[in-house]
Amino acid sequence: MPYVDGFIVPVPKDKVEAYRTLARQAGEIWKEHGALSYVECLADDVPYGEVTSFPRAVQVNENETVAFSWITYESREARDAVNAKVMADPRLKAEMASMPFDGKRMIYGGFKPFLEL
Repeated sequence: MPYVDGFIVPVPKDKVEAYRTLARQAGEIWKEHGALSYVECLADDVPYGEVTSFPRAVQVNENETVAFSWITYESREARDAVNAKVMADPRLKAEMASMPFDGKRMIYGGFKPFLEL
C-alpha cells in the first residue's frame, strides 16, 4: 500500500481559483519528483461540528471553505526523498511566496495505511 500525506487547509472563497492554480502547479512538481498521485478537494458536505469537524480543525470562517488534500508515495522512504526534492525546487518556493491561504492553520501529516479494500 502507498504511503499518504494528508492536508486540511482553510481557503478564502474569493481565492479558490488562485488556490486551484497553486495546487495544479504544486501537484505537477510533486508528481515530477516521484509522487504517485496528488488530489485536491473542496468542502461540499462538511458540517460545522459541535465538538470536532474539518471546519473547526482549521478555524474556518464564513468567508472561507475547507480544502482536503492528499499525496501518495510508494513508501515512507520515497515520500521523504520526494519531499526533500520538492522543498528544494525553486518553482515551489516561488509559488509558495504568495500562498492563497493561511498556512498557519494548515493541518498535515504522514499516514501509513493499514487497510485497503
